[in-house]
Amino acid sequence: MSRPSRIEQLSDPSVIVCDENVVHLQAVRAAQQAIPRANELGHISDLFAALSDPTRLRIVSALDASELCVCDIAAVLGLTKSAVSHQLRQLKRLGLVRSRRDGRMAIYSLDDDHVASLYAQARDHVSHQQSRS
Repeated sequence: MSRPSRIEQLSDPSVIVCDENVVHLQAVRAAQQAIPRANELGHISDLFAALSDPTRLRIVSALDASELCVCDIAAVLGLTKSAVSHQLRQLKRLGLVRSRRDGRMAIYSLDDDHVASLYAQARDHVSHQQSRS
């Protein structure tokens, strides 16, 4: 694909190409220092990968509203208890949900306010993007 002309670049901001060969050293160094270490990036990537699965995201959404047992989550989502349990194990392993015992029943909830905040921020972002289009 050929490089867009200056007219195309000015009329369509999505095709803007940097014409200068200048590196802004201070900005580059600040950006390099802002990038987390590989270990932390791996954990962040795992977190977003977990939330990228629609079933797990639906579970997070349900647990954002209320604590629920596996049977309740299965009923809300129209899934089997086995399928819900499998997804809950993944979410629990990543520290997104926790469980507590109530007799013989395990009651699940979001692990902490950070998880609820991530979910709320994602919903706000999507809503904002949709209102702009």
